Amino acid sequence: MSRTSYDRYLTVFSPEGRLYQVEYAFKAISGSGHTAISVRGKDTCVVIAQKKIPDKLIDASTVSHLFSITPSIGCVMTGLIADARAQVARARAEAAEFRYKYGYEITPDALARRIANINQVYTQRAAMRPLGISMILIGIDPELGPQVFKLDPAGYFVGFHATAAGQKQQEAMNFLEKKWKKYEGGAEDAAAAGRRLSRGEVIELAIETISTVLQTDFKPGELEIGIVSESEDEPEKSRGKWRVFSEQELEQHLLAYGERD
Repeated sequence: MSRTSYDRYLTVFSPEGRLYQVEYAFKAISGSGHTAISVRGKDTCVVIAQKKIPDKLIDASTVSHLFSITPSIGCVMTGLIADARAQVARARAEAAEFRYKYGYEITPDALARRIANINQVYTQRAAMRPLGISMILIGIDPELGPQVFKLDPAGYFVGFHATAAGQKQQEAMNFLEKKWKKYEGGAEDAAAAGRRLSRGEVIELAIETISTVLQTDFKPGELEIGIVSESEDEPEKSRGKWRVFSEQELEQHLLAYGERD
């Protein structure tokens, strides 16, 4: 077999120990043209993503990268949107089965582990291909509080205080790291610094990161924000629940961010 043909097979390692098809799945994420960011605070976690409408005749309300999985867990998907819908459907099925079997809602870390395990199986069976998506999962754990997990096509998952995915992932991660170091004790103890962030600060940081990294002043229709918060600033009926901001709410936060500058 010639060295150049190792990328034709999902299950065959190259002599350097690489699986090229899995690496190409990561390229599908960064080549999607979208960027998503997530930030976690004291009692709130937020995801923010660009909302691109490719055609004027498309109904904008049907285009979204934010998905609800359980009443208290949601996610943002970056990459191939058709693959994303398939993975969301599987995540919902796994969460529903867990609820049916054990009698309580699945926790964010258990769901992240389960979906990551499924992703890993896709890298070792020739009958399937890896999905070209990155999932950032947010939710509230009854014991641990707000949680953010990022999953990749290789089956790796890990928790974050703040993270990004997509086209400008590295620039966003660098920006978030710099911001974190400026917080009190952020350089020594990232977890303690994150636990001081209020609901408003978490939303503002997410908007600031995506606006700075993409160098754009966004209008309300060009972004979407998903939130799970137990803060007292959150409306009582949605406290601890996943929801997506309305355009009016988004406009308020964008104006507040603009006035701060």
